[in-house]
Amino acid sequence: MKVSALILTFNEEINIARCLDALSWCDDIVIVDSGSTDRTLEIARQYGVRIVQRPFDNFAAQRNFGLDQGEMKHEWVLHLDADEVATPAFRAAIEALEPVEGIDGYYVPSKTMLFGQWLKHAGMYPTYQARLGHRERMRFVQVGHGQREDLPPERMGQIEEPYLHFNFSHGMRPWLEKHLRYADDEAALIADYRANGSVVSEGGDGASARRAAKARAARIPLALRPVARFVYIYFVRQGFRDGSAGFTYAFMMAVYEGMTAILAKERIGRKA
Repeated sequence: MKVSALILTFNEEINIARCLDALSWCDDIVIVDSGSTDRTLEIARQYGVRIVQRPFDNFAAQRNFGLDQGEMKHEWVLHLDADEVATPAFRAAIEALEPVEGIDGYYVPSKTMLFGQWLKHAGMYPTYQARLGHRERMRFVQVGHGQREDLPPERMGQIEEPYLHFNFSHGMRPWLEKHLRYADDEAALIADYRANGSVVSEGGDGASARRAAKARAARIPLALRPVARFVYIYFVRQGFRDGSAGFTYAFMMAVYEGMTAILAKERIGRKA
């Protein structure tokens, strides 16, 4: 299969060259930039990619804008962020893929990287996201701080070969600042779950199971969320086997859950 690639960027000069180098096999790349003020676009232009710009409001809108305005060359589009890397094995899996009738998108796993190593256990591998889709038939909707495919589960396939995600590449402080924003989005979801009792339906694929787990987690008492997240990552998922990187990741995710719990409590209090 030949694919076009759609990459989201905002001040990614530290990552964009690595991402584009790993896509040297792809002959059609579109960048959707949110107004970078560093060297991101200067570097990207050296690779001959097409660039479209749009002020950021959410990830789903950015990806849909790229699909609508990017004039994709190929029928299938690979969606990446600038801190994600397509490995040679991932490339081979994409090129060997033969689309099945009735399938309009594919869930893809990623490997979370920290301190130069894969968090095999703490990173809760594999988790799946919709990252490959038909340019006309797969669009995204925003849910919490992330996007979800706007397709029924039966129209989604699954690829087992992962790409790499360097989500700490900007350092710990930017990660915390970004996750404070994510925590606010997640807090809104928790408040809605508590108010409406809505539950995400479970399914047989990894993405549906993850969403169901998040729905169950929304019922955990807010004060217990940070401890529960640390225990789950470090002990249940055996994050301790990843060494100091595993402990650091478990601790950082517990901090994120603490921020989420505080903001959710505030939102729930407003609705009371």
